Amino acid sequence: MPTIIDGKKTAASVVEAVKQAAFDIESRTSVKPGLAVIIVGDDPASHTYVAAKSRMAKDCGFNSVQYTLSEDTSQDEILRLVSQLNAAPEIHGILVQLPLPRHLDSELVVQSILPTKDVDGLNVTNAGKLATGDLSTGLVSCTPAGAMLLVRQIHGGDLSGLTAVVIGRSNLFGKPMVQLLLNANATVTIAHSRTKDLASHAKSADILVVAVGRAEMVRAAWVKPGATIIDVGINRTNSNERPRLVGDVAFGECAEVAGAITPVPGGVGPMTIAMLMANTVIAASRTLNLESSPALRDVGVQVR
Repeated sequence: MPTIIDGKKTAASVVEAVKQAAFDIESRTSVKPGLAVIIVGDDPASHTYVAAKSRMAKDCGFNSVQYTLSEDTSQDEILRLVSQLNAAPEIHGILVQLPLPRHLDSELVVQSILPTKDVDGLNVTNAGKLATGDLSTGLVSCTPAGAMLLVRQIHGGDLSGLTAVVIGRSNLFGKPMVQLLLNANATVTIAHSRTKDLASHAKSADILVVAVGRAEMVRAAWVKPGATIIDVGINRTNSNERPRLVGDVAFGECAEVAGAITPVPGGVGPMTIAMLMANTVIAASRTLNLESSPALRDVGVQVR
């Protein structure tokens, strides 16, 4: 039987460490880590995600502020708000909930956030620091950071001698995941929709990371015996007329071959918000010129 990688349990341990880190910061400076979340429009899924993030931020002891803007908010208005938050000393992290309404330029808004407050890790400065191996001053995108923590739970921090294959080349996940694996000394292949003989590439992997948004695309025949599978996909399907969530990996059959595997739900998903909280306390520590809390290191977070 493979090891089922419990993302809920790991995320809970990260959140507990974040609470301790936030307490340490406030004890030393009388300042709470500050997280500002901006949401535009009435999309129900976005509001659900933001509510979850805001609840967790308050639970962690943050100064959590939410800005809910109308659907017809202009580009200038949202940029002006980001500029005000960039200048606000009590705010250490800024998050803009995506997607934004179509009339807004999401990339322009995201890039207007100061890199030091970009707790989503999407600013090109933070992406560039990751790409050049600078893990000491940048902030890493939350989902790949969480996925990497799960990889380290199985294989440790040094992946020398291991082959990793990442299926998916998005700027949000695939590319930063590749950089994290490279920085841990794995030998990495990035595959995608134009890759020939995708299955053979996947089967070479000691660590197989899948993020393509295609339900149960990866089958058992694609998996090297004993491999670690990190399934980042989340897809809604109907089975026997009942909707259910599945990943990009056919969990049942692939679990028969893998050495370790993340389930969907309950694998990578819970890690994203936990790593957002971790990025916020890291950003606050840097702004306040404090050493990062050892509590984060103790649970495997790369406090950089």
